[in-house]
Amino acid sequence: MSAIRMMFAAVAAVAVTAAGCTAESVGPAGSAGNAESAGNAESAGSAESAGSSIADEHGLAGLDAREVIERLDATSLAERSTDLIASVQPDELVLTSGDRTQALPMPSDEFYLSVAPYVSRTHECYFHSLTTCLGELRNEQVHVTVTDRVAGESVVDDTLTTFDNGFVGIWLPRGMTGDITVEHEGRRATAPVSTANSDDLTCLTSLRLT
Repeated sequence: MSAIRMMFAAVAAVAVTAAGCTAESVGPAGSAGNAESAGNAESAGSAESAGSSIADEHGLAGLDAREVIERLDATSLAERSTDLIASVQPDELVLTSGDRTQALPMPSDEFYLSVAPYVSRTHECYFHSLTTCLGELRNEQVHVTVTDRVAGESVVDDTLTTFDNGFVGIWLPRGMTGDITVEHEGRRATAPVSTANSDDLTCLTSLRLT
């Protein structure tokens, strides 16, 4: 187990209490996320044999991972299910309801990163939970730039609006390392990003706007 895996496993319990994110969102595969992944095939089969999948039960039938992510992102906090956890991991979207899980493969050429810029309040997060993580800046316009270091080109340069949960979601090409800059009302923050590894974070909450 790598040092980063051990670190996030250790802080998981604290982050869950303080942040409103679940354990699935606070640690790379190897802690909570890995436990989910290990049981995906068996649990998904159980869901289907029971007559319906988790996706079916939550109005997400027939949608692929990208479509589920975009559907849940656009759902207001008041309308979000209280018994569905949707953990965004680099290679799969893991849906959890009760003691069952269902995994949907992520696009092979795209990586999803959720970003919650903040001014005064944030939380620890590693794998984003679409249904439980909350950021500070809800429904605010931010300008997001992502630059590929190797190519020296911008892969994202756009003004976006954070979702009702305070996050903005961006699809990035896989296999890149670069930098993200977020600007909001005269403040800005920059951080490195990577989509090259199987345990790269999908939840960026360290962007303090100054």
